[in-house]
Amino acid sequence: MSHKPDPNKNVHLTIDGIPVTVPEGTRILEAAKKVNINIPVLCEHPDLCKRALCRICVVECDGRGKLAAACANDVWEGVKIVTINQRLVYIRKTIIEMILANHPQDCLNCIRNQNCELQSLAQKYGIVSSSFENEAQTEDSPPVIECDTIVRDMVKCVKCARCVEACQEVQTIRAINTSRRSHEFEISTPYKHALKDISCVFCGKCASVCPVGAIYGYDQSAEVQTAINDTKIKTIAQVSPSFAPALNKALALAERTITTGKMIAAIKLLGFDKVYDAEVAANIARSQIYREIQARKNNAEGAEFQGLLSIHGILKRPLISGCSQGVTRFINSFYPDLADDLTSVKSPRQIFAGLIKQEYAGKEGLDPVNVISVSFVPCIAQKYTIESDSADFALTAAELARMIKMAGIAIETLPEERFPQTNSSFAGGDSYDTPNQDNTIKKETVRGYAKARNIMEAILKNEYDMQWVEILSCSDNCCS
Repeated sequence: MSHKPDPNKNVHLTIDGIPVTVPEGTRILEAAKKVNINIPVLCEHPDLCKRALCRICVVECDGRGKLAAACANDVWEGVKIVTINQRLVYIRKTIIEMILANHPQDCLNCIRNQNCELQSLAQKYGIVSSSFENEAQTEDSPPVIECDTIVRDMVKCVKCARCVEACQEVQTIRAINTSRRSHEFEISTPYKHALKDISCVFCGKCASVCPVGAIYGYDQSAEVQTAINDTKIKTIAQVSPSFAPALNKALALAERTITTGKMIAAIKLLGFDKVYDAEVAANIARSQIYREIQARKNNAEGAEFQGLLSIHGILKRPLISGCSQGVTRFINSFYPDLADDLTSVKSPRQIFAGLIKQEYAGKEGLDPVNVISVSFVPCIAQKYTIESDSADFALTAAELARMIKMAGIAIETLPEERFPQTNSSFAGGDSYDTPNQDNTIKKETVRGYAKARNIMEAILKNEYDMQWVEILSCSDNCCS
């Protein structure tokens, strides 16, 4: 029987000669961080379980010949750990070179250039090229663009399986899996199908945990720049004030350097014709959902029903909405019996696209095709749209940051600008005035699809007492 760690019991040890005291059950990796020793890792990720696949984090314990993976082994009383010596450096360099031997050597063309964990490890250990023969085949396996949302470039995969756990265990979608064994081991999808043809909900969690450029969000910035440069096209953007901190982080500037005003100024300087506050479309969507809930309530109250059956002979259930249209895929794939409870209200992206096309068609007589909407969104999940419901473009903070850098804009020096005042026609008339029903409508917001499953199961069992459930794709922070 395995020993269950007691977090109230302390363990005393030394790491590289430095005394350390940590609670029982602490991993070697965590104990080392307590004394500012950073053991190199690749497969390890703070949001995922113990992995021990890449072996880059191996350390010596008590002078024993057998090495231990620091990411997967707990410390024990009196152990003496060595994290760096000539032997360990040689082992780590060899592992990195072996990975590079099966990895494309196109860092300058890679979306993760200068933001790649493998590249950082190679630089740390002074590896310019692999001493092993490079076997990466890039021409036969081009990147696959999935629904203009996610790109899979599997020749760059280092087989750490982070994406597999994120998809299967964190989000419980199971669209990505491992297959084969030994040197044929690979990360794949069921029967190698495209993500759009299986249960993927395009939440982007796989991309957020990938240490290299094997899975990443589809970059639409070049397409947006093309639209901006076309004098026949009006390019209109919407961005939320809450987007400024994400852009600040993407540009690696000092905290709070970028204000909402500077962000607006930078977007306009890129060539956008106008920049609206995204809260306008968000409020319209929220208002319409409130009204949809009220209509459902009125229908139920006006009907004769026994117990929990409504006029339609189905259980009274809450309205279901989400931060992205991936939620619609989630319900249709896993809970089709709840499909009728999905909101009919369009997303803020769709609402914004419709409004600006209508606005400019009416005022300037432009063909709606020549009016392009661009929404700046907090995560990859919100880039996804159902093909039949086009909402033009969506850019993340990373994409906007790349555009700003390419344009050579020193955003921190820009003057403050404001959003334009929205008139009643743009705001959709009285629908812009959100009813003050926050205290009367019973709503729950749930983060991540694993938790959403629990709610959906409770709804089906009639054990859920809410009028509105909103599903956010990300289990913690946005997967930008």
